[in-house]
Amino acid sequence: MDINQQKEQFSNAYLQAVTSVAGYSLYKPAVDDDSVDWGIAATGIMGRIRAPRLELQLKSTSRDILNNKAIHYPLKPKNYNDLRMIDFVVPRILIVVLIPDNLADWVQQSEKELCLRYGGYWLSLRGMPETQNISTVTVTMSRDNQFTVAALQSIMQSICQGVQP
Repeated sequence: MDINQQKEQFSNAYLQAVTSVAGYSLYKPAVDDDSVDWGIAATGIMGRIRAPRLELQLKSTSRDILNNKAIHYPLKPKNYNDLRMIDFVVPRILIVVLIPDNLADWVQQSEKELCLRYGGYWLSLRGMPETQNISTVTVTMSRDNQFTVAALQSIMQSICQGVQP
């Protein structure tokens, strides 16, 4: 497996860990032709919306894109334009998982813990302006938007109330 495939699998594992602890299930579309890598589903009635869902584009990088306040991630224009639309039934977000440069630093393990390093950040591009860029669109993600169990639960609760991220 090459390093990019390893990064993809690592980010999948991160997403699966956060989602399972939050109490939701994951589903994967058979084909990613609409910038949707994964979907998250809740069961039962949680609010105005029954069985809320969230779809996402999952990216990972070990590049130095983090500063004191934000993450600046270069996204392909197709992904940007697919994620910025406002008329989806199921809301969509972008998740970028930051991974250490050195493969040996990705996981720390002992008898007491398994630590996946570093972590993910999320951003809703809903309603962002159309771009004419042809190579990349750099999106800015606040460091406050860590993709954690609590953040995912909050996003899903908002969707239950009819509020899209």
